[in-house]
Amino acid sequence: MGEADKSVPEQAAGAPAKKPPLSQARRQAARRRFIRSALLATGVIGFSLLGYLPVVYAKRPRLRPPGALDEKDFLASCIKCGQCVQVCPVRAIRLADLDEGFGVGVPYIDAREQACDFSCDAVQCVLACPTGALVYRKPVFMPVREGARLAKPPILRAKEKDPEPTLEIRERMGVAKLVRPEACLAMQGKGFKGQARGADFKGRMRYMDVDRWKPIPVREHPYNVDLCDLCVRECPIQGAISLEPAEPGAGSSRMTPVVHEPCVGCGVCEMICPVEPTAIAVEERAVW
Repeated sequence: MGEADKSVPEQAAGAPAKKPPLSQARRQAARRRFIRSALLATGVIGFSLLGYLPVVYAKRPRLRPPGALDEKDFLASCIKCGQCVQVCPVRAIRLADLDEGFGVGVPYIDAREQACDFSCDAVQCVLACPTGALVYRKPVFMPVREGARLAKPPILRAKEKDPEPTLEIRERMGVAKLVRPEACLAMQGKGFKGQARGADFKGRMRYMDVDRWKPIPVREHPYNVDLCDLCVRECPIQGAISLEPAEPGAGSSRMTPVVHEPCVGCGVCEMICPVEPTAIAVEERAVW
């Protein structure tokens, strides 16, 4: 054997052939494939966990439409059909987004953006619900939480002169509360002039002096009052809220909104409050 042949090492019999090293371009392509696969796997796992978000959001209560069953029963009964959304004359009812997990598609009300003012008179969302998730009266086998039942059928101010002025609902949605008394204009003895929520606000409401049957945008109904009383003035339920002296001897110069038992928690006071953030708000599912 020649010297040239001795310099070349012989390959052992049956040993696999060595692969040529990957080029720079192939290494980069492989790295990109790995990153894409990792991101896709993360996305799939993350999406699958969306169903468990209600556990995280359980402490964030929602204001449900009138006549809603207690939360667990409501979520179990609602089929997310959206019929209540379709019939609401002021479009107060919305369907929950993906961040609600198992509650996605379930109806709720954001009172600050659009309250339920009972413009439909008959609480159409209850009539439209096909499953009983929204009811006028609970079945006898479903207990009523203490303080949730209204003492008397609520009287709708828009129907005061009708033969039957009451609403059919028997349980409150929540209870209004003065959450920022220091911001309340009435407590400061101030009036209000202009559009309650500004020119860009899209909320609507029924104004009896305009049209009983046609809600109009709030921005089209400006106010000019010496002492702010918008929450009392626009409350749709008789006797649910009043203005009373802020302190003994204050007379009518400084008043405070006082919520009474007939409050159903509709949220009109929260929507119409002209200060930002609102001075009065509805506590969802609260009892009297």
